[in-house]
Amino acid sequence: MGILNTLLRSVTWWNGQTLNTQLFTWRKGVRVGEDAQGNIFYNNADDSKRWVIFNGEAEATRIDPEWHGWLHRTWDEPPTEKPLKHQSWEKPHQENLTGTAMAYAPSGSIRRNDPAPRADYEAWTPE
Repeated sequence: MGILNTLLRSVTWWNGQTLNTQLFTWRKGVRVGEDAQGNIFYNNADDSKRWVIFNGEAEATRIDPEWHGWLHRTWDEPPTEKPLKHQSWEKPHQENLTGTAMAYAPSGSIRRNDPAPRADYEAWTPE
């Protein structure tokens, strides 16, 4: 399995960092911090590049807003140096679950495991 994993890492990006990214990070990367999900954030010495190494699946919605702003240069200081102030009414960050088994399904949806169909619904049948 070691050879197969190495081959997959050389040509795919969705299973974690590629070998080239790992080599570049090892040579030029300066670790800036880590978020609650275990994603690790880097920049290079002159801060001309910023990147993230995902902990698990590479899904952009798994990045907290604080780190997203730093990655996209909305602000210069990373959240480890200058934490973002949160309001009392703010909800915690959630990743986008669309397309997964945990996605929202309203009542009456065919994706829900309701025990029985709704009583106020009558199925259409062609005549």
